[in-house]
Amino acid sequence: MAQGRKTDVSDPHKEGKTVMSEKITGAQSLVRSLEQVEAEVVFGIPGGAILPAYDPLMDSKSVRHILVRHEQGGGHAAQGYAAATGRVGVCMATSGPGATNLVTPIADAHMDSVPLVAITGQVSSAAIGSDAFQEADIRGITMPITKHNYLITNADDIPRAIKEAFHLASTGRPGPVLVDISKDALQNETTFDWPAFVDMPGYKPTTKPHARQIKEAARMIVEAKRPVLYVGGGVIRAGANKELRALADLTGIPVVTTLMARGAFPDSHPQHMGMPGMHGSVGAVGALQQSDLLITLGARFDDRVTGKLSSFAPRASVIHIDIDPAEIGKNRVADIPIVADVREALIQLVPAVTAEFDAGNRADLTPWWKTLNNLRETYPVGYDLPTDGTLSPQLVIERLGKIVGPDAIYTSGVGQHQMWAAQFIGYENPNTWINSGGLGTMGYAIPAAMGAKVGCPDKAVWAVDGDGCFQMTNQELATCTINDIPIKVALINNSSLGMVRQWQTLFYNERYSNTDLHSHSFPDFVKLADAYGCLGLRVTEADEIDKAIEKAMETNDVPVVIDFRVHRDAMVWPMVAAGMSNDEIQFARDLAPKWEREEA
Repeated sequence: MAQGRKTDVSDPHKEGKTVMSEKITGAQSLVRSLEQVEAEVVFGIPGGAILPAYDPLMDSKSVRHILVRHEQGGGHAAQGYAAATGRVGVCMATSGPGATNLVTPIADAHMDSVPLVAITGQVSSAAIGSDAFQEADIRGITMPITKHNYLITNADDIPRAIKEAFHLASTGRPGPVLVDISKDALQNETTFDWPAFVDMPGYKPTTKPHARQIKEAARMIVEAKRPVLYVGGGVIRAGANKELRALADLTGIPVVTTLMARGAFPDSHPQHMGMPGMHGSVGAVGALQQSDLLITLGARFDDRVTGKLSSFAPRASVIHIDIDPAEIGKNRVADIPIVADVREALIQLVPAVTAEFDAGNRADLTPWWKTLNNLRETYPVGYDLPTDGTLSPQLVIERLGKIVGPDAIYTSGVGQHQMWAAQFIGYENPNTWINSGGLGTMGYAIPAAMGAKVGCPDKAVWAVDGDGCFQMTNQELATCTINDIPIKVALINNSSLGMVRQWQTLFYNERYSNTDLHSHSFPDFVKLADAYGCLGLRVTEADEIDKAIEKAMETNDVPVVIDFRVHRDAMVWPMVAAGMSNDEIQFARDLAPKWEREEA
């Protein structure tokens, strides 16, 4: 999703601070620069090329370093920190394989518009291009997946690069920035001069909307008979949830929140129709398909939402508000394109709509709500309990949400458990649902939860993970134990790569090729949790669920892992098969809902 910036008037890299010039090493300059931008924590692993930076980092009074067990874990932890706090996340790695291990979290941050600065060491400048030991062109590798990246070979350039990197990562459409620094630049002596301001003439994000477009958008909104507020993750990145609520309350228009926007609008609000998309609610998908106006806020018409693009919302006009001009018109032509920060646009749109209402211009939405309420009541998101007495994964996640509540932070890996967590946990607040949406990165949940807990130590942080995802990054539990980061893990263990198995059931004649993980036999996740210094619990019966979750909530001195051994053939419904029209959504196998459609 394309996203707006989160305004922070205290941003230290905007105005700059006066710093006395003195001779120090490039490595010391790097640490000083991180202190100047008020970086709180760096997730990383030392190695040869970045080693000079680790010596002065040890002496920093304000920058905390957390030694992770894998660079990918460090990158996802920085993402989790950024998504939970709205601040820039920072990760650090050495050259070669250290840097390439950051490619996945950098790509993930790029897809989901997460403000991230990745700092990597590089071989000495004289050796660049010679295939030196642990050399990789990380700048070239990451160029397509960063907002910008730097190769620094002169120690004098470090402060400017860091200041610009943090500014770029956190403004406009947030995203990742790479700063690659050669080893000799870190070792050489320099004069530390902190720039007074950022001077980037080619980078000027448009944040204020055009008044004429806002006025025209307001006119279309009050005239529409079947409007929908199509809300993407940009609303969360822009910190625009209050402004969204004001527009929704003013207009009475139904709201759908994408996977990345869960929490941008309260699930408990009567106008919330749910999550649209491949595994969205019938009500949300039906609302989009039958609408005559999509008020698109910080969303990018992703294929997981639209299904077959040519049949998506076929009779709807489109108002598209986005900070990134490249997103507008990319997948769906916008009748009213508004390039602006979503929050700034909503601040102006609310009074413009109010003025239209005051002038007596207002369509009657009663018939529209009758249709939508019928859909919502007829096709609620639900599930059937297994008939063999095994544990229902949906029940586990539903009870987790009920017991833990909406003030906690939930992260997830990717797959069935991700969709169930999006469906069956109630989200009332922004920045409480953190997942890998665009890239779909398995192994995301544990390190992201770690970063979120570091950023929000007073909140309960739960990683909802699958046994496939868990076995990719569970080593970061050691990081959590050593650094007193007591995250909690709800491990939805169906002994399978569950989402792939679901597709094999539906589309490959139940030929389960290489999806059986044998996770009910080994490893023993309770023993593994114990080996990492965590509290390990196992649940196999429905009447044990609440007690285990409550025990985890009472345990705050070590991480907790609950191995929920669930039914392996549970499926995620509703479902729109890949490449199919949203009109063909199924709410159970071989069952498709019917909704009334007006003739064009």
